[in-house]
Amino acid sequence: MTEPFVISASLGALVGVILALTGAGGGIVAVPLLVFGLKLDVATAGPIGLAAVGIAAALGALLALREGRVRYKAATLMAGAGAVVSPLGLWLARRVPNAPLMLLFALVLFYVAVRMFLQQRAGARARGPERNAQAACRLDEVRGKLAWTLPCARALALSGALAGLLSGLLGVGGGFVIVPALRRISDIPIEGIVATSLAVIAFVSMSGVVASSVSGHMAWAAALPFTGGAVAGMLGGRLIARRLSGSHIQRGFAAFAAVIALAMMVKASSMI
Repeated sequence: MTEPFVISASLGALVGVILALTGAGGGIVAVPLLVFGLKLDVATAGPIGLAAVGIAAALGALLALREGRVRYKAATLMAGAGAVVSPLGLWLARRVPNAPLMLLFALVLFYVAVRMFLQQRAGARARGPERNAQAACRLDEVRGKLAWTLPCARALALSGALAGLLSGLLGVGGGFVIVPALRRISDIPIEGIVATSLAVIAFVSMSGVVASSVSGHMAWAAALPFTGGAVAGMLGGRLIARRLSGSHIQRGFAAFAAVIALAMMVKASSMI
């Protein structure tokens, strides 16, 4: 009994650290770690990953909110759209066989890994001082807040809905959708994007957790230590995040995610 508890807590801590460093990657590696570490199927691992990522992200978002980095209105709109769609993803996940679902997850994870690697090679454009002149959501230089327009609201809502669907279907926080979406549609600084992403992840993930709990599909024996580890990892990750190079973090996570994706593809292929 002790060994599964320790394994679950350790895997959760790794997820929390990754979430603190990237604002995007922790959620998408939670399910593969549970699949390989605790031998769970994707549909069972998904709600556990959502619980851990949601609570860890909420903690990170609250800390960032105190620092004034969270764009809470944008986060509320994205999270609201995601929370509405997330139960649909959970419903689909229970009706797709494990092998195809695992293969789909592996393909999404591999895509994320490749995209992050290419972004890192392209340089620090998203981290640079220049602003995105084509952004649908622009910061008002005088007020320091987003200037709300219909294209901005529509882009935020659609991005949140996609994150919510994938959150329910694959048990991911959706940060891998939210962070690049905010980079593309807004000129918010990267620190604000990561903080806002954490807020959206927290709301969307917890809506999925509630839906899973109500339907009786939450394995709490694994979820509790995994979530506790994720919270500890989030706190520890924040302490080291500012001491590490962003490019090194991105490159390292891309390599880590690619290896996990390939392993999941092999496992899924053997099940078909």
